[in-house]
Amino acid sequence: MPLFPTDQWALVLGASSGFGLATAKKLASQGLSVCLVHRDRRGSMERIEKEFEQIRGFGHGFLAFNLDALSPEGIAETLGGLKSAGATGKLRVLLHSIAFGNLKPIAPVQGALKAVYGEALIEDEDMARTVFSMGTSLLTWVQAAYRAELFAADARVFGLTSEGNEVAWRGYAAVSAAKTALEAVSRSIAVEFAPYGIRSNIIQAGVTDTPALNAIPGADSMKEFAKSRNPFGRLTRPEDVAAVIALLSQDDAAWVNGTIIRVDGGERVAG
Repeated sequence: MPLFPTDQWALVLGASSGFGLATAKKLASQGLSVCLVHRDRRGSMERIEKEFEQIRGFGHGFLAFNLDALSPEGIAETLGGLKSAGATGKLRVLLHSIAFGNLKPIAPVQGALKAVYGEALIEDEDMARTVFSMGTSLLTWVQAAYRAELFAADARVFGLTSEGNEVAWRGYAAVSAAKTALEAVSRSIAVEFAPYGIRSNIIQAGVTDTPALNAIPGADSMKEFAKSRNPFGRLTRPEDVAAVIALLSQDDAAWVNGTIIRVDGGERVAG
């Protein structure tokens, strides 16, 4: 039996892999119509279309946009599509799962690390673009969807952070800054948009084998270490995170607002 009315929608930003795709599948399986935003090359579309076909198979509303989710034009096209599909006032979930960041170090590296990181250092433009893409653009989307009168009377906003919000990993400075900005923005959304029925929370996933993680230098070592310290002896999976987002999207979770929720099987507290 569907847990959500089928006329309600989920908007997933960054929906073609990892957390975004898993969450889209989970929410569609529970009755939500889904609007998926991604940016992928033509060569990836065969794989992506197979995934999207699974979501269409649940029989609910379905929209997909392959565009720049960080441009005013991309935002306008997506929200216009939702309006045309009759989603006005019915957007239950907005998940920000955009992974577009710069992984250059901030200081010169020495020795063997040069082969991994190269010699280029991060610049101001790289930093600003990453902080907007993976951080403050959450607010850009929330404000745009609110102005378009798309949010349901009870709506849930989610962003994704990582342990890099507190731990300094070489080459991760820009993404770390973006994640902490995302968390700050989410807290403000939770307070200032609460009178309009919008809750906002951040999910801190454990180390997960996703394309975004694998773009980080040293990802293989990071995965092995996470697996060794996790109490369950495995990495976090996108489906683990999707399940928690689905739980937090239900009516009974309406009083969870403005917080960061770890979904890692105890990885962080295991030290």
